[in-house]
Amino acid sequence: MTRCRVLLVLIAVIVESPAGGAAGLPLQPVADIPLGGNTTRLDYTSFDAERQLLFIAHLGDSAVIVFDTQARRVVTRIANVSEVHGVLALPQLHTVYASATGTNEVVAIDDRSWQITARIPAGVYPDGMAYAPEVRKLYVSDEHGNTETVIDVDRNVRVATIPLGGEVGNSQYDPASKHVFANVQTRAELVEIDPATDKVVGRTPLPGAKGNHGLLIDSERQLAFVACEDNATLLVLDLRTRKIAGSFRTGDDPDVLAFDPGLGLLYVASESGNTALFGFEAGKVVKVGEVLSGPRAHVVAVDPRTHEVYFPLMNLDGAAALRIVRPSQ
Repeated sequence: MTRCRVLLVLIAVIVESPAGGAAGLPLQPVADIPLGGNTTRLDYTSFDAERQLLFIAHLGDSAVIVFDTQARRVVTRIANVSEVHGVLALPQLHTVYASATGTNEVVAIDDRSWQITARIPAGVYPDGMAYAPEVRKLYVSDEHGNTETVIDVDRNVRVATIPLGGEVGNSQYDPASKHVFANVQTRAELVEIDPATDKVVGRTPLPGAKGNHGLLIDSERQLAFVACEDNATLLVLDLRTRKIAGSFRTGDDPDVLAFDPGLGLLYVASESGNTALFGFEAGKVVKVGEVLSGPRAHVVAVDPRTHEVYFPLMNLDGAAALRIVRPSQ
């Protein structure tokens, strides 16, 4: 049996729930699709649900991959995005933004011509990005610069630099509060920014956090999910009380989170290749299980319509590939 088939089988193993019972078969394989390029690191993704396009940062190749999830093929590869880390599709602007860490800038890409239309200075290590639509501003985590870079998307210029006082992990926009949240991973804090003023309006301590890098906001339930890479932990923060509502073990070195609102499933991918799955039971977060998703499967994305889950893999049997799975019903 080839290594590829072994990994597909491993996806469908029965895992144990926190209570020790069988959680069933949480994920089932759909396909492994070649992505082209070299077997180098892949990073963040962004999903355009309307056009069914998945944008993948091919960090090691300095390119953004455009993948059609309906046709299950690569549409194009956009080159010259140096050491691309973050990617964020904004269909309403016909623009895809990508953080080019190799040149310390954010690159704007037209989503019709696939041409680069702007390059904006963005600190010393631009990484994750969040968009505040009411003020038409992009917020970029400057991980090593200890700041948040603010970009006016109408002019594609930097309009503010917000000091955060420590190394910055991922940033997320919360539609409920209309605020931006950012992990300050060297201070074990979640920082809240008001886009109306570009000022820090709150700092929430995260007891139990070590290297709080990954972040996802569930606006409906007013929860912040924080992935801590240095102690393999997922923290659940209640944004109403600003208290920790749960702490769970993940795979080693957790990185990217994705949420399927229709199924109420949270996926936490890790550098170890393990994905931890979480759901809701009687209003509380529970761990559904944990599966091996693929070699170094640290990035995950979800299609909210089909519930298919995507894992970009830098090296699957000697080629970069996109692994597609779906939760068992």
